[in-house]
Amino acid sequence: MKALRWHGARDLRLEEVPDLPAPRAHEAVVEVSWCGVCGTDLHEFLEGPHMIRSEPHPLTGASPPLALGHEFSGTVVALGGEAPGIAVGDRVTADPVWRCGVCYWCARGEYHICPRSGSVGLASSGAFAERVTVPLAGLTRLPDNVTDEMAALAEPLAVGLHAVTRAGVRAGDNVLVLGGGPIGFAVVLAARLAGAAGLFVSEPLAERREKLLESGVTEAFDPLESDVRREVFLRTGRVGPDAVIDATGVPALAEQAVATVRRGGRVVLAGVGHGSVRFDLGQLVFYERAVLGTLGYNFDIPRVIDLMSTGRLDAAALLTGRFSLAEGAGVFADLTADRARHLKVLLTPKGL
Repeated sequence: MKALRWHGARDLRLEEVPDLPAPRAHEAVVEVSWCGVCGTDLHEFLEGPHMIRSEPHPLTGASPPLALGHEFSGTVVALGGEAPGIAVGDRVTADPVWRCGVCYWCARGEYHICPRSGSVGLASSGAFAERVTVPLAGLTRLPDNVTDEMAALAEPLAVGLHAVTRAGVRAGDNVLVLGGGPIGFAVVLAARLAGAAGLFVSEPLAERREKLLESGVTEAFDPLESDVRREVFLRTGRVGPDAVIDATGVPALAEQAVATVRRGGRVVLAGVGHGSVRFDLGQLVFYERAVLGTLGYNFDIPRVIDLMSTGRLDAAALLTGRFSLAEGAGVFADLTADRARHLKVLLTPKGL
């Protein structure tokens, strides 16, 4: 079968690889319809390895070269065990997190922070391929009214939903989102669903600000031209936002988030970044602000599919490009050269 495999930084190759083996008891094999390009994939392409291990992964045993891709939809072609409500031939999306199933965190349902966990496309070969092996426990059957393309967006949307849940956003809250890329956009959609009254975004790219405003954001600020902290402070009655969610992973913006959120408010760090952050402890203790990390999702992908199916979540504006798997290496190069052009791009092995 064909697979777009990562061999190292800036080294993606469309290759013919052996067919996948029969799935083990905790696995399923899915024929891929669409797979999204994630910021994590781009970082691995640009300067990896970061989350890809050079040595065999302790849970999956996989090591490079491997196909990237963990945001996907497709059709089940083989099941290694029983998956309630799932049969061969069903259209599905999947939570791509491999988990051990027996540790303290897995036993509590917190599989996404299992110490041995990893993701399809990073800890095992991913969905930039004709077929992919995935965790059986992560399968979600797709309703007829959710298309394969929209289902491939469920994973990044689940990241946004989980971050908003962690932030405790309630109806009437004011929310500031730092970063208007795919995850920031997903956070915006989830905050709208939670009933945010004021929804503000800090994003330097004009094209993204325009799209965010079209999607119902109250105001979108250019941080290179505006004092975002002051602007949001004035627009929230000189109180500050109830929640600030950082979708960038930039250390300096984490510090800004703490200085911006209201007294008693909540900061959630959703961007995967590198480097240290320094907080003034007085900013936290005397003002009783909370700072939380958030990683991926925790049973959130089925929630996203339900929201799509009932019409409450329309993510069509997030999808800005569709390409064949054969064009994949060029797509990665283009995305790293021009961030403004796209939000979410999908690749398909089936041809266009």
